[in-house]
Amino acid sequence: MSEAALALSLFLHITATAVWIGGILLITFLVLPEFNRALKQHTARYQLLRRLRRRFTIVGNLALATLIVTGLLQMSNDANYDGLLSFNNRWSQVLLLKHILIIVMAATGLILQFGLAPALERTSLLLERGGGNEANWHRLRAREQVLARLVALLALSILAVSAWLTAI
Repeated sequence: MSEAALALSLFLHITATAVWIGGILLITFLVLPEFNRALKQHTARYQLLRRLRRRFTIVGNLALATLIVTGLLQMSNDANYDGLLSFNNRWSQVLLLKHILIIVMAATGLILQFGLAPALERTSLLLERGGGNEANWHRLRAREQVLARLVALLALSILAVSAWLTAI
């Protein structure tokens, strides 16, 4: 890979990391807690949470796709890379740990995106229209918060392992 192509790949990778992991951390630990405090008794919170979830899903998925493509390009270009399923050196073993964390994080994100989010959408729409069960919405939101915190913890772990890889 040429120096210019590698630089572009690194730029895109770092930008996608900032968007994906930064967005997860910002939303999980700053936006949602304050949002819930400010709009605790307001019915507009259902619609606002739904819109925020939809917008970040698009941006987050695009960032994740960018991370996968640029990460694979960079991995195959690294001098420590010995080939697929070859874990003969410390770098490849740490990279395996990073990939396991990414897979767990992506799986958790898929559960959020395709399991929990649609249920929250339905419940929110019903509540906005005067129907639905608010206790069910709170139960789903509590589940969403637990999974979102797990994703955030995994994101921080991936950053730590990435730093470890760079140090090797």
